[in-house]
Amino acid sequence: MSEPWVSVDQVAAHLGVAKDTVYRWIDAKSLPAQRVGRLWKFKLSEVDSWVRNGMAAEDEGHQPPRKGT
Repeated sequence: MSEPWVSVDQVAAHLGVAKDTVYRWIDAKSLPAQRVGRLWKFKLSEVDSWVRNGMAAEDEGHQPPRKGT
């Protein structure tokens, strides 16, 4: 059986992030996604591989300031 396509809501819940973060990662960090009409669809195995490869890490120049520094 083939892996089902999932929605932005499902990817956000799977990763524990906001939907806005998922959309930002599609635009800025090449999160693997396919456009189907007006909707974005994902394969969770591809998303998990993308995260494991460090692609979801924050850019050095965009990290929030550390407390106490």
